[in-house]
Amino acid sequence: MAPTIDPSKMGEGRAIAVLTSGGDAQGMNAAVRATVRVGIYTGAKVYFVHEGYQGLVDGGDNIRPATWESVSMMLQLGGTVIGSARCQDFRTKEGRTKAACNLVKLGITNLCVIGGDGSLTGANQFRTEWRELLAILLKAGKITAAEAKASSHLNIVGMVGSIDNDFCGTDMTIGTDSALHRIIEIVDAITTTAQSHQRTFILEVMGRHCGYLALVTALACGADWVFIPEMPPDDGWEEHLCRRLTDQRGRGSRLNIIIVAEGAMDRSGEAITCEDVKKLVSSKLGFDTRTTILGHVQRGGTPSAFDRILASRMGVESVMALLEATPETPACVVSLSGNMAVRLPLMECVQVTKDVTTAMAEGRFDDAVKLRGKSFENNWNTYKMLAHVHIPEKKSNINIAILNVGAPCAGMNAAVRSTVRAGLLQGHRMLAVHDSFDGLAHGLIEPIDWSGVAGWTGKGGSNLGTKRALPQDFMDEISLSIAKFNIHALVIIGGFEAFVGGLQIVQAREKFEELCIPIVVVPATVSNNVPGSDFSIGTDTALNTITMTCDRIKQSAAGTKRRVFIVETMGGHCGYLATMAGLASGADFAYIYEENFNIHDLEMNVEHLVEKMKTTVKRGLILRNERCNANYTTDFIFNLYSEEGKGVFDCRKNVLGHMQQGGTPSPFDRNFATKMGIKAVLWLTDKLKECYRHGRIFANSSDSACVLGMKKRSLVFQPLSDLKDLTDFEHRIPKIQWWLKLRPILKILAKYNTNLDTTEKAEIEHVIKKTAVVP
Repeated sequence: MAPTIDPSKMGEGRAIAVLTSGGDAQGMNAAVRATVRVGIYTGAKVYFVHEGYQGLVDGGDNIRPATWESVSMMLQLGGTVIGSARCQDFRTKEGRTKAACNLVKLGITNLCVIGGDGSLTGANQFRTEWRELLAILLKAGKITAAEAKASSHLNIVGMVGSIDNDFCGTDMTIGTDSALHRIIEIVDAITTTAQSHQRTFILEVMGRHCGYLALVTALACGADWVFIPEMPPDDGWEEHLCRRLTDQRGRGSRLNIIIVAEGAMDRSGEAITCEDVKKLVSSKLGFDTRTTILGHVQRGGTPSAFDRILASRMGVESVMALLEATPETPACVVSLSGNMAVRLPLMECVQVTKDVTTAMAEGRFDDAVKLRGKSFENNWNTYKMLAHVHIPEKKSNINIAILNVGAPCAGMNAAVRSTVRAGLLQGHRMLAVHDSFDGLAHGLIEPIDWSGVAGWTGKGGSNLGTKRALPQDFMDEISLSIAKFNIHALVIIGGFEAFVGGLQIVQAREKFEELCIPIVVVPATVSNNVPGSDFSIGTDTALNTITMTCDRIKQSAAGTKRRVFIVETMGGHCGYLATMAGLASGADFAYIYEENFNIHDLEMNVEHLVEKMKTTVKRGLILRNERCNANYTTDFIFNLYSEEGKGVFDCRKNVLGHMQQGGTPSPFDRNFATKMGIKAVLWLTDKLKECYRHGRIFANSSDSACVLGMKKRSLVFQPLSDLKDLTDFEHRIPKIQWWLKLRPILKILAKYNTNLDTTEKAEIEHVIKKTAVVP
């Protein structure tokens, strides 16, 4: 074990330059901000390179020292504040030599590049030539031997900023989630007008060589058809498309939505454009058809909460990767896989990204989809399943009931929709239960069909109706209902009550034989406090709501100067929303129940703000989880800050309340809910086959009642009874929560001198080996 290095001294005597290059993407600023602040925290000098590689070549005033305050208020801005330019000079050796000279003169040997695959390939070439460039400069007398020795090696780390999500090896690139937000806002707006006029809308989204945006948009809005470059439609698709649109109208749908990626093509490599599709639909079917090309709107606007957190975490990881790099380590890209920060060899990722293009050019489309990675492949399979509708003639004689439990949240309806449709595709009969366990007990149960859930993906709240009542109060009635309606399996979509309710049913199995049926709990709550899952449906939407509100509050505070806002968030005892919103909105502190604090801590936080008011950034934002402490209430903290800050700053407080449960679901929540619903039904279908004995279903083993949750990188089923010991029932939270290790990042970015948790070292992982495809 190597001696542990103090992270706050890791960068002493080192210099880091950060640049953004290629097409801009929302969230780049968050990455720049995190890189600068963590760089300064480690004791390194940090420089901005303005205008991308062009600034690196031109040098002079384009390369400027960055300060803590210089990245303030950057977090919520779209695009890139330090500018990005397409640069021809850097492609020439002469240009790269100039760039090297500029870096050597400033003693910069660490370069952090935020951009697409082109920018990152350029960075790697620069690194491999570095020694050669130094030799040229030495020979020409531009640099001294001492300077050359001091800068003998260049370290490079990349972050992928691209709205297309076209970089292989990374789950999500910076900007993708924000671009989806823009697209979905527009699709939702178009849906309402299309319904009024019974129109067909064809939308073109960005993605020249990558269909990710088009595919996720199609999933998130329940489109009838999607054209993506990785998987061109089969020959004769024109007939098939017209048939599907007519079928949808026949099922009572008043509109059709078709999504086209700008790089869409047919099997022979001919482009398929919006106009082609419009001509086809109008002439063949006579439908009133309109086209909309979204264009650069998708690159604009403020970054979503997800992109800000992603970029901030990647910024921290990239500084660590630079400072830990040796001449032997390959240039790497930092990325997120599931919710884990990972480092990937840059050139391997570039290679796989190129392999996709080759596969597409050679007509190996199945390979292209596989090379894009697991999440792309899952999205494609989900889309195929929900769009290619052939409800089987042969029924399974299985009845599956679905209910919503606990407080409503955005995304519940999307989960219900995909559960119902996936069930119907398996030949089951689906039953909708209104008003939670209460409705299950009192027989508020009715069959629900394909069109019964049409258009539910984008609707907030809970259409089935939801209550907090638990089943233990009416177990007799519930078991009678299950027998009366002949229910063979339960899907419970909800928050902590869904988990507890599921457990109570499992515990009552000994007494009531009717309860011996397979059960799956799908976590859906803004609080993200369901054991067995790192994320819950609805949390992302709530997080965006809080973040957007905090942005507005910060603007107000920045205008008045010397003002501190105290904002109370929801979440019960779970500090997830407060912590993540703190990261996403650049808060000075977030008080949560999981991290004890006393009067000394409060005093320290006030002093920290008093110091901050002496700088150019004269505003503060403090988040407080609603139940972080019974005595230190929001009012108490407000009064304390008001008193202690007298003459230095004044205070205001905001309680966000139930707006956090409302709103239309974010793209992430729609997509997540859709996948969870399908996964739940497929699992139940297998379980029912296992539990079928002597003409009836009997399930009483612990693994027949599970929570379906996201764990690190995959969706897994965990028995409710196993999760019981991992749960703090009094405070309604899991005993171990992964996001607590992000707390130090929040504090460091707010200039607290805390210890960065570097125990979980992100090792370099190989991409090629994982996704090798033999042609």
